[in-house]
Amino acid sequence: MKRVPARLPLGLKLAFTAFLLVMVPVYWVNYGPTNFLYFCDVSLLLCLISVWTERRLSASMAAVGILLPQVLWCADFLGELGGTHLIGMTSYMFDPNRSLFLRGLSFFHGWLPFLILFLVKRLGYDRRALPAWTLLAWGLCLVAYFWLPPAGATVPDPKIPVNINYVFGFDDAHPQTWLPAPLYLVGWMLTLLLVIYLPTHWALRRWLAPKSAPVQAAAEYPVKLTLKQG
Repeated sequence: MKRVPARLPLGLKLAFTAFLLVMVPVYWVNYGPTNFLYFCDVSLLLCLISVWTERRLSASMAAVGILLPQVLWCADFLGELGGTHLIGMTSYMFDPNRSLFLRGLSFFHGWLPFLILFLVKRLGYDRRALPAWTLLAWGLCLVAYFWLPPAGATVPDPKIPVNINYVFGFDDAHPQTWLPAPLYLVGWMLTLLLVIYLPTHWALRRWLAPKSAPVQAAAEYPVKLTLKQG
């Protein structure tokens, strides 16, 4: 039986795994286990599955879920770096109470989108990613809303995350007040689907759509011409 060659470099698999072997225990100790319910952290674990199994569904789910939010993270970080407050989602990167090493690990937000794009380019995009990620993300939102600390909650350690996945608004210090909390939650979940997930899904389908049809037509043309001449 002929062995199928690996589609992903071994060096990539080892480097990414080594990063997670460092990041996961450090985050667990400093932020607690609930930190891994953030969309971006879930996407890291999905990428790990895809890197080793070389199956496209988990990488595709990560792509649908966090490509656009990671762009927003980078924009917010650059804004904070330049003294401009956008939405404050990267304020923790400038918290002197967190070690430089701990904050440095969070720079994965900058390179993770490129890794995800590489994975879906190599492995292909799985259209099932849209419903699969949407259900997962909505489930995470419900868990964060009903069972985890809300925005402004008092926690034993200020590094313990509150308002996970922004289910109480974009300000971790205060919940939003312009809508009733349940209505905001529903609106936020629908916004994620309509503004982030669907456009990303369509863009990835368009980018990775098969391009074999024109080639096939060109190949068939000489045959048709020969038959006509005969």
